[in-house]
Amino acid sequence: MTKYSILTLALLNMVLMSCNKADQNNEEIAKEQECLSEAMKSTLNMEKVTLRPIERSLTLNGYIDYNQDKTVPYNSLVDGLVTNTYFSLGDYVKKGQLLAEIKSTDTNEIYSELKSSEAELKVAKRELESVESMYKDGIASQKELIEAQEEVKTLNSKVAAVRSSLAIFNSRGESGVVNVVAPQSGYIVTKNVSTGMTVNAGDEPLFTVADLSDVWIMANVYAANMRHVQPNQEVKVSTLAYPDEYFAGKVTKVSQVFDTEERVLKARISMENKEMKLKPGMSADIIIQLETNEGKSLAIPNTAIIFDNNQNYVVVYKNDCEQEVRKITPVSKNNIYTYIADGVKENEMVVTTNELLIYEQLTNKL
Repeated sequence: MTKYSILTLALLNMVLMSCNKADQNNEEIAKEQECLSEAMKSTLNMEKVTLRPIERSLTLNGYIDYNQDKTVPYNSLVDGLVTNTYFSLGDYVKKGQLLAEIKSTDTNEIYSELKSSEAELKVAKRELESVESMYKDGIASQKELIEAQEEVKTLNSKVAAVRSSLAIFNSRGESGVVNVVAPQSGYIVTKNVSTGMTVNAGDEPLFTVADLSDVWIMANVYAANMRHVQPNQEVKVSTLAYPDEYFAGKVTKVSQVFDTEERVLKARISMENKEMKLKPGMSADIIIQLETNEGKSLAIPNTAIIFDNNQNYVVVYKNDCEQEVRKITPVSKNNIYTYIADGVKENEMVVTTNELLIYEQLTNKL
């Protein structure tokens, strides 16, 4: 073999070794690309495919309302001028807390009556003491004693009644200032009063206090769905503000009269609201589970379903370096699960968050 032949073979061998090393590096890169990174995996949720009884659901639309049994509007009991206010819309207040002051002459007459009645009571008590003394000495008759006792009793009742009237007004006596206090603990949900306003007894409420620890959900029930909605029925409620969270409640009342404007019956759902997530005025979906006798089927969470090219898919997770795209055939669904005929097996894991990102990565490689 010539010197040139040996040199050529050596160069060829070096090229082949270089190519093999490059191929090996490419395989390692490809392998890294197929495996989920720790950062990516931390954003994923997976759930098992389960065999479940087929359940259908009915979804009604509605809105969140105040619990009217725990909502108190406050109307002024007197005519007068608002001299101070100590609250704002949305404030939390406690029962008995001073909220406003009204300068009024309406209580002056009552206060004058109280002073007059108290003076009469003092005179009557002195008279009773005198009659009792004379009765012991045999000077006054029993009839005179009874009359004196009745007079004191009557005036005591009169003074108590006048004081009760002043207590209702929360008046500070001769000053003519009426204290407006919170009738219950809760949130100020309406406010129609400010310093300097003139108010009249019987006008619109100055403010409204609502206890929001529980609320009402008002659901619209169309005629076709009436048979599915009954009192004491357990329901779930979802909102746009918390799309992944369901709130449990119970139907407490179903109206027997159609709403003339919306042409629906109103169903009322009572619901605890300890975390104050549900705000009156928010729209809501009310989900009622319907009884069926359709047997069981494999069920996949709705959040795992990917709709693409008029087909339904899921991403099946086997391990960090192996995921598969599977086409599925839905047969039924409710608000939580999609029931399927094929595509996955029981106990296989499907991706329920960020599944679209993995789907796109996998389909781009195919």
